Amino acid sequence: MPRKATRVIMLADCQSFYASVEKSAHPEYRDRPLVVAGDPARRSGIILAACPLAKSYGITTAERLGEALAKCPDVVVIRPRMAEYIRVSLHITSILQTYTDLVEPYSIDEQFLDVTGSLDLFGSPEVIAKSIQSRVLEETGIYIRIGISDTKVVSKMACDLYAKKVPGGIYTLPRKDVQTTLWQMPVRDMFMVGSRMANHLYKMGIHTIGELAQTPLSRLRDRWGVNGEVLWRIARGIDDSPVKPGTYAHQQKGIGHQMTLPRDYESWEDIKVVLLELAELVSRRARDKSLMGDVVSVGCRGQDYDRPTGFSRQMKVNEPTNITDEVYDAAAALFLRHWDGLPIRRISVSLTGLVADSDIQLSWFDDRERKRELERATDDIKRKFGDTAIMRASSLCSSAQAQDRSHKIGGHYK
Repeated sequence: MPRKATRVIMLADCQSFYASVEKSAHPEYRDRPLVVAGDPARRSGIILAACPLAKSYGITTAERLGEALAKCPDVVVIRPRMAEYIRVSLHITSILQTYTDLVEPYSIDEQFLDVTGSLDLFGSPEVIAKSIQSRVLEETGIYIRIGISDTKVVSKMACDLYAKKVPGGIYTLPRKDVQTTLWQMPVRDMFMVGSRMANHLYKMGIHTIGELAQTPLSRLRDRWGVNGEVLWRIARGIDDSPVKPGTYAHQQKGIGHQMTLPRDYESWEDIKVVLLELAELVSRRARDKSLMGDVVSVGCRGQDYDRPTGFSRQMKVNEPTNITDEVYDAAAALFLRHWDGLPIRRISVSLTGLVADSDIQLSWFDDRERKRELERATDDIKRKFGDTAIMRASSLCSSAQAQDRSHKIGGHYK
């Protein structure tokens, strides 16, 4: 039996993606520190991206804009343009697809490629990586770093831990070399290990990736179940998962929306306004996809993530629905049942247990069907004239967020 060919998998990562897009669009800022953040006019929000020059002043992603301005008063602050970032990301995908059909977006600025079948056409992995890097820079102005290995998890760590730090931005790390390279690294640097998990591992006496890899699997399983085995496999570079171009084309299991609030919301009068707006967003998305759901979930969190407050709960409704009032009624009942009265800064609503709305038999004489027809009419108006063409009166309240969100994609400005 012929030996199976070793896979060649790459992880391409865009450096400071949002900031790089803006620097490409504004050559006049090429030699100036630049960040993409919230709302520059209000000098508020958090840093979504910082160029390398801005980072040299100590500015970090996710810190408050005010803190960044204190570190570097002359930093250029640009409001995010999510539609443009999505366009550039899709352009980069199209470039990668000229080298292989096996391209899997991992996030807006990271993509996996399997170029195993492309070596005869384009050359060695390093030659392909340099060609990709050159084309992306030429066509988009974005500098990318590329990790190369024979598994997805190792190519990801090759990129994050090595390619981002070496001249040229390309690093090859075969899985057979994991023991002499990755195993020496701090466990906090391993893919899928956040600060909280790192603290748990420290308490177990595990401080390096190698120590995690050599921990008896049974011990990790006893502590974290299947997630313990996932960590053990990553530490050893074991990953048979293929690069799947259709990763995000799978059957939808749920429709949800979450909102980070501009301030602490402390009263039910304020909270119910945004809860209704979220129910409306979720219900409209369900109608757009011709879906209904019979499980409504609601969640919230406070501002202090070191001492998290809040909850996440769900309930089954009597019949599948995509009617705003029904989703809101369930979400409101859940919220009032479980809310401890503490201020909240983030809130979410989702609809699961999805079925095609064509599977549900409704009568025109049923009040629910009349509500659906009314909401379809408002959906048509919004599609034609914009989200703010027709709104509920409650969305004119000071606590409402619908008007502000109409200018955003994924919570960030278009």
